[in-house]
Amino acid sequence: MRAYVPRLLDTELADVIAAHPAVLVVGPRACGKTTTTRRLCRSILRLDVPAQAAVARADPDVVLRGLDEPVLIDEWQVVPEILGAVKRAVDDDPRPGRFVLTGSSQADVTASGWPATGRIVRLTMFPLVGRERHGDPTAPSLIDRILDDGADAFTDPYGDWDLTSYLTEALTSGWPEALQAPADRARDRWLVSYVDHLATREAPSLGIARDPLRLRRYLQVIAANTAGSPTHKLLYDAAGIGRDAALGYDDLLDTLMITQRVPAWAANRTARETRLPKRYLIDPGLLGPLLRIDQRRAMRDGDLLGRVIDTLVAAQLRAECALSVVGADLYHLRDAGGRHEIDLLIEARDGQVIAVEVKATAAPSRADARHLTWLRDQLGSRLALGLLVHTGPRVFRLTEDVLAVPLASLWSTRPG
Repeated sequence: MRAYVPRLLDTELADVIAAHPAVLVVGPRACGKTTTTRRLCRSILRLDVPAQAAVARADPDVVLRGLDEPVLIDEWQVVPEILGAVKRAVDDDPRPGRFVLTGSSQADVTASGWPATGRIVRLTMFPLVGRERHGDPTAPSLIDRILDDGADAFTDPYGDWDLTSYLTEALTSGWPEALQAPADRARDRWLVSYVDHLATREAPSLGIARDPLRLRRYLQVIAANTAGSPTHKLLYDAAGIGRDAALGYDDLLDTLMITQRVPAWAANRTARETRLPKRYLIDPGLLGPLLRIDQRRAMRDGDLLGRVIDTLVAAQLRAECALSVVGADLYHLRDAGGRHEIDLLIEARDGQVIAVEVKATAAPSRADARHLTWLRDQLGSRLALGLLVHTGPRVFRLTEDVLAVPLASLWSTRPG
């Protein structure tokens, strides 16, 4: 048996199970949902097993009776009728700790007609990030610690990190099975198979008829533009598909949690809707199989290098936002004239802002922080902290409100 790798979600998941009758954990396929949730459950209903799925379809209410609780219902989206059965069971007996559901897509989760609305607490899980691989996954969210402690939330990173090791961190991916592969070639084969499975199996499993070759081609174009905000026309023209097909692919890939469109931020909320989103792969490890690149290729291409590092940083912050007790959302910023851009902007529910610029340099200067200092002038005290994330070895101040932070310090933080 392989030793369990503690996850960011562990503490919150245990708390939710103890306080609520049902919890749903959504995340990309193979990110570790089943391994994490089954540790807290006494029985499991696996709907990806055809025989168990057939019984659940025949009578979803009956199949839940008599199982030792908490019951793990794995891959709920294979038999969507099970959600109605969970709702009815919870309505009849709202004791905490009854059901845990997992799913590899967000299909129907946010739909207004979703049958379990108001009865199931939803948690999100992502592929492994740096704090789970190298740091303390039991500490509070980095976002909450920054808002509480400011620059004191950070410490110099543990271990020897440089540009080469960051690229290795990014391209090995955060999928547990890929990380446990015995050799680089085996890991590469797993990641290639993962992408193939997305195109040929996951999309059809949601009842969506898509051409796997065209879907893969569109995903490759998104990969080439990860951490950018290209026009939609640029993407679908580059992939050789039409606008309507691209719209469908966008929704599908977001539903499968393989891509994320990070919305633009503006002080005027209405203006946010009119600006281009920033496109990201959910995990930088997918860049290898999609673009056929390795560490050496990235080191020879400055644009590609920047995209890989930016995507790695976004993966860390996305997971921390999901964990935040304060509540935080991820954005990017570009002013109307295009003179100022902020790679990532985190807005807490109370209006405080953490701004993040990413630079693939080991020696950042005040000039690299010019967009962050501009934002400080715009926001005043609403800017909790500006972070210039770099590939060097030390944390240091660039200005009173801007901190230069090594990428590894995002997971080498002081406990709260």
